[in-house]
Parts: sequence; structure tokens; C-alpha cells
Amino acid sequence: MPTTNQSLQQVAAATDPVTLERIGMAAERIVEAKQRDGKVVVVTGSGPNVHEGVTTLLAELMRIGLVDGVTTSSAVVSHEMGGTLDRVKRCAGVPLGLPADILPRGGEFELTLADGEVMEEIRSHFPLDDELLAKLGGAEGKTIIKAAGNLGYPMGLWLEHLAAEIEGLARAHGLSFEEVAGLGADERTMIGIAARTGHPVLVTIPQLIGGGRIGLAIGDSIPIAQRAARLAEMLSEADVIVESGVALTQEIHDGPFETYTGHGLWAAWQGRKTYSLQGKSLIRIDLDPALEQVWRIEHEGGGVQNAIADGLPKTKLFKVPFRMEMSGFARHEGSLAIIGDLGAVWPLLADRIARRLGVELRFMSYPQQTEAGRAMREWIVREIRPLCRQKMLDGLRARLAASRGSRSS
Repeated sequence: MPTTNQSLQQVAAATDPVTLERIGMAAERIVEAKQRDGKVVVVTGSGPNVHEGVTTLLAELMRIGLVDGVTTSSAVVSHEMGGTLDRVKRCAGVPLGLPADILPRGGEFELTLADGEVMEEIRSHFPLDDELLAKLGGAEGKTIIKAAGNLGYPMGLWLEHLAAEIEGLARAHGLSFEEVAGLGADERTMIGIAARTGHPVLVTIPQLIGGGRIGLAIGDSIPIAQRAARLAEMLSEADVIVESGVALTQEIHDGPFETYTGHGLWAAWQGRKTYSLQGKSLIRIDLDPALEQVWRIEHEGGGVQNAIADGLPKTKLFKVPFRMEMSGFARHEGSLAIIGDLGAVWPLLADRIARRLGVELRFMSYPQQTEAGRAMREWIVREIRPLCRQKMLDGLRARLAASRGSRSS
């Protein structure tokens, strides 16, 4: 999915002028950082980041060195293990003999419409219910593209099973779940390219419980304190932090090791390694107009900082729904709010950065409701492969062998 100038022009034409101006400002900050060998870290949520192709775009930006690390959700890791997006057939579950009390709302059950190679890969490691597959194949249903794995049979169940094995390998070798899974993932996923380039991709602590068993396995693979320290290390090295469709960003603005806007005072007091957001650029892509309002209040008169200094409740003071992350973000003098659809913001932002730095993108995302976006989603379904267990094991053996070799030398 290379860049299509006409498609990008259409996206730009449909984007608010203020948003376009902010995208330009954000691009300049990132370009300036990369020109002096600075680092860019992206903080992603799930949902639209997957559906709009943004996680695939971020993998491409990691490949060419424009993004140096990513934090994400366990749901995104789960979807990337399944191939990011897949095609499923949704059928009524009860006629298939499935108990109504375990089916999700609507009573539907999903068949993963994977090709024969993928199905044989799963079958070689995991027993499949051929009778159920036959029933699903013959049943009436609706075919859709959705985030991969999840509730589809057999992909979702296979990944749940595989998660326990990955967790055990991660714990045995002192690695995160994300690192081990990435060794077998498609290189056009964030976890896959991270395993090949050495860039960190980590699930944030508030986003651990997602993706079913996979989220639990991610959480149990390394201790919470170690995860917090690794996240802090990644953020401490960043010159620019871009938040993309994510809530509950405590690790950034209110984390245990952040001293400028957060709660790292006592950790520093006790000699723990801490970091500061002071001097960094903090960019947030968000659809919430309340964020823009609070950001303007602070940047035009310091209202948020004054409220905190006086111990006043911010929600009542500003008369807007006040999410936790708004406080640290709005108070940071290097913050920049981009209020818009991340599906439109990211391709415009990535294109500007790539053109300024003279690099070529092999993949470009587009808003999913556009013609280019629909073609992009079909491309992801067709091209990006689910995690391969054997490739993961081979990659882990190679990594461990290289680690032993470096220690002996």
C-alpha cells in the first residue's frame, strides 16, 4: 500500500483547517527531533488504531527509523498475533449447538475465514473441531473484516492456547510476552518489526487486561514494577511522545517514575531511577473537544496549573468532563492537541514527515471509510500473516544463542 497523492489530497481536503495546522506543527517537531538523532515514541490505544491501519503504519515508521518505540494495549498485541485484521463469517451460535449463556450479546459466533496454509499451521499444533467447522461453513451468516483473532474460531481460541506457552517462555528467559511473540509475528506488525529492529514495544499497565487470556499472559510475563521501569526507560529516551487514541496514560503524566507532572518525587527521593517530561514535546491525537478546551484554558492563562495549586476540583471549575490524562497533558508547556480522526491525522502526518526527511514509505494507511481505506484493509487481510509458532521458537533459539555468544566473548 504505497502512498497515493490523490488519496492524501482527498483526506486533507476533508480535514479541519485547524487540525491541518496542528498536523504541520507536529510534523515539524518530529522532523526536528529526527534531524538531530532524537527519538520518537508513540503511545497507542487499540480500537481505531488497528481498524484504521495506524498500527501497520507505525510498524512501517519503525522499519525506516522514524519511530523508536511504541506503547500499546494487550488487545493490539492480540490482534497483531492474529494478523492485525481478518475476515470472519458471523453466524447464529445456538443453531450450531453452542450454549446461549456463553455467547456474546446478539448470540453470534464467528468463523475465521483463513486460507488453507494458516489452518494447517493451527491444526499442526492444536486440535480442531471439524464438525463445528463444517457447520459454520454451511450456515448462513454475514462476512465482515474485523480486528484479527478475538472471538473467531479457530484463530481466537488458538491464540488463547498459544498465549500460555509464550508466557512460559517469556518468564523462563526474562523477556516480556511482547518480545517473544514478536519473534513469530509478521514483520509488518509492531511487535514483529520490533523483534527484528530491537525497538521496544510494550503494553502499558492500564491496558493490560484486554485480548482475553493474552492480556493476562502479558501481565504475568514480567512483574508490574519491571514493566513500569521499562516503560519509563522508553519514555525517558524520547524527545517527542505522540499519543494516539488512548486513554488512561498514567505512565506518562502520572507514573511512578515521572517527576515533572507525575508522582515520581518519592521514587527519586529513595534513589530509584526516574525521568522527567520537562523539555519534551507531547502530542496528542484525540477526538474529544474537551481536551482542546482544557488545553486552551491552560495555554492561555495557566488555569489548570492554578486549579491544582489551589486544590480546586478541575471538573467543576472548567465545566467539562475532565479525564485524568488531561491534567498532565494540558499543563505541559510542550503539549500540542490535534483534535481529529486519527485515521485521517496519521497518513497526513506520516506523509509530511517522510517527504521532509526524504524517505519512502512502503505502506500508507487511510481512513477506513474511504475507497483507499477499504483497499488498505483488504490488503492487510490478504498480506499480513498470523503469528507462526515455529518461526517464534526458531527466533527465540537464535536470540538466546546470540546472547550466550556475546556473554562468552
